[in-house]
Amino acid sequence: MMLAQAEFIPRIPLGDWIEGAVAFVTETFAGLFGVVEFVVNLLVESLSFVMTTPPALVMIAIFAILAYVLAGWRTALFTVVGLVFMISIDLWDAAMVTLALVIVAAVVALAVGMPIGVLAAQYRSVETVVRPVLDFMQTMPAFVYLVPAILIFGLGGVPAVLATVVFAMPPAVRLTLLGIQQVPGETVEAARAFGATPWQTLIKVELPQAFKTIMAGVNQVIMLAFSMVVIAALIGAGGLGTEVVSGLSQLDVGRGFTGGIGIVVMAIILDRVTRSIGEGSAPKMVKGG
Repeated sequence: MMLAQAEFIPRIPLGDWIEGAVAFVTETFAGLFGVVEFVVNLLVESLSFVMTTPPALVMIAIFAILAYVLAGWRTALFTVVGLVFMISIDLWDAAMVTLALVIVAAVVALAVGMPIGVLAAQYRSVETVVRPVLDFMQTMPAFVYLVPAILIFGLGGVPAVLATVVFAMPPAVRLTLLGIQQVPGETVEAARAFGATPWQTLIKVELPQAFKTIMAGVNQVIMLAFSMVVIAALIGAGGLGTEVVSGLSQLDVGRGFTGGIGIVVMAIILDRVTRSIGEGSAPKMVKGG
């Protein structure tokens, strides 16, 4: 009965349409994609070089100072212990490559997502368009993002970074939008009553009031970027994800588990730093108190 009913339903060649669209975009914007590939490669490789060239202990000291300034002595102590642990399990270089990939992807995701969130908060029409797009992006399986990225850029770090950007961007948009919308209307009206322009109101009133929520979005973007590390390793991105993938393909439980622990350690460090910034728990000397 169901087969008979199915005969009356026309087949929609959605897959063929998508393949055609990807082929058209790849051919039409080949020059632009070449520039994007060059820039992303340059950023990732430069950051990886900067973090792997100095002695590991020097980099640990730098990271510890940054963690102390941004998040306090507890996070700085955990940073030192965690990074020394990465050296002890011979994953220092892999951890720095992963950190470079995550930082580049997170910065790009925030640079694109936060302005979209601001626009959506300012204009209802933009919000109406953006919300279903974000729903689509967040429900799409992460593996799917790798397919068009591989077709356009091939294997390596570039498609991994760009797929990670698309996967990790929605929280930046949503929480920027939410943070601005949660600013009390009376506060905004008071600023405008004192002669503030819309731009001044946004910069001096709305964004500072929404800072904590926006930082929660930054935290979520970074965590989602880390969740793509293993998936990105499947297309040759390198880093800690390679250890997990190699352990899986070779049934080497120890290697896979060690790589997974390394990812967890790096993610916790960045989570604590960004969360402390959002909660305003940096040392008093930084706050000017």
